[in-house]
Amino acid sequence: MEEAERLADEVGLGAVSLAALAERLGVKVPSLYKHVDGLPALHRLIEARSKLELADVMGRATVGRARDDALDGLAAAYRDWATRHPGRYEATVRAPAPDDEASLAASERAVGIMFDALAGYGLSGDDAVDATRSFRAAIHGFIALEAVGGFGMPRDVDRTFERLVAALRLSLNEWARVAV
Repeated sequence: MEEAERLADEVGLGAVSLAALAERLGVKVPSLYKHVDGLPALHRLIEARSKLELADVMGRATVGRARDDALDGLAAAYRDWATRHPGRYEATVRAPAPDDEASLAASERAVGIMFDALAGYGLSGDDAVDATRSFRAAIHGFIALEAVGGFGMPRDVDRTFERLVAALRLSLNEWARVAV
């Protein structure tokens, strides 16, 4: 699995194949079936493991922190992990299939950490869901644009990210006051 994850980070999740993995491991493709039940199963395993790893990283970045401090740690950890592990990050973006218990549990853990980090803003129920989705959308959009070289203007990208997170802080501090 570790080699499959490294391969995903190098070539992208969609390019991970059993043949490519077998070649890297120096085995024949049929040998892999002792460990994984085909390519879709391999991708599901990468997905669940990646979500758990991202959850661990976000959890460590937010433990003992609240409100703006927690948000800053969450955003920085999320971006850093996604940038260092682009193939695995790709596996974390999709909502889990309803019958994939491992991915469902991993997704719940990762999203739960986001909910906990944003709870300091006094958000609950639908507000917490909307805020978590908004946070993910903003950070993911930045990560996706950065990954494909979408920031070509001569300005420090890290500074722009810091401004994005600052805007999220402002928004979250006012979230409950905005009626929709």
